[in-house]
Formats: sequence, C-alpha cells, structure tokens
Amino acid sequence: MIKAVLIGPPGSGKSTLGRLLAERLGVPFRDTDTDVEVVAGKPVSDIFVEDGEAHFRELELGALRRALAEHDGVLSVGGGAVLREEAQELLTGRPVVYLQVGLSDAVQRVGLASARPLLVLNPRSRLKKLMEERRPIYERLATITVVTDKREVEELVEEIVEGLGR
Repeated sequence: MIKAVLIGPPGSGKSTLGRLLAERLGVPFRDTDTDVEVVAGKPVSDIFVEDGEAHFRELELGALRRALAEHDGVLSVGGGAVLREEAQELLTGRPVVYLQVGLSDAVQRVGLASARPLLVLNPRSRLKKLMEERRPIYERLATITVVTDKREVEELVEEIVEGLGR
C-alpha cells in the first residue's frame, strides 16, 4: 500500500524529502524517474533529446502504473507526470502530497545550468511557466499541501507525517 505520493515541480524536493519520509516511516522509497531510466537504459535528459517528450511521457505513465501496483512505501513522481489524465485518475483517492515551492527557491535548487530537459532554453522563464501550468493539477490532486520554501527538510518531513495522520 502506498503511504505517500509526492508531486510538485522540479526543485520542490520530491526525491530528497521522499527518501527522508520513507526512512521516517520505515518503508521503501521509489522514484518514477529512476524507473523510467532503468527501463530506457539511459538518463531522462537523453530520452527527451533522442526519443522526444511524447515517448518519455509514455514511459513515465507506465512507470507510474507499475509503481502504484507494486510499491509499498513512498513514491516520488516526476513533475510532469500529472499532466496526463490517466495519471490523474491513477492518483485520485491516494495520499498525495503536493510539495509547493516558489520560483526563487526552485531555481536555486534546480540550478540554471542543469540537465533538466524542459528547462534548456531560458530556464527561469520555462520553470515559471511549468509551475504556473501545473499548479492547478497539483492542487486538485493533493490531499496535503506542504510549502517547502526556506524550510528545513526535517521540519517538512514532520509536517508530512502529521498530515498523513501517522
């Protein structure tokens, strides 16, 4: 049984907080981006460049389906995975934690010279646009929303644990 699914834009802390939350709950951690890389045999950035975003999104949806069916713990989901209606349906009714982050914190965490494929040209502007486009979906899917700006990870993990009622 999934204990928590972490969603949010790049730089919101899904992987970092996911690992710590899983450790705190005594359950395994899984990241759908890592699952996609294993299946594809290459990094996400290479999938985007060599195979295109549409192919990546298909792999991502498959990874989400498998993880929700097999995983018993904390799951981190790629920032854009929630764009697909099928993914939204898969997440509905689950303990979904939206990690909300402001643009300046996200930029600091992601770095503007990163290998994140959707942030290649004018990364700050692209990140702002992605965050604005996805925010309503994140908010609708969330059972818990946690603002991560300028906060310590331990404090965030505590807030999530409390929000999950554990």
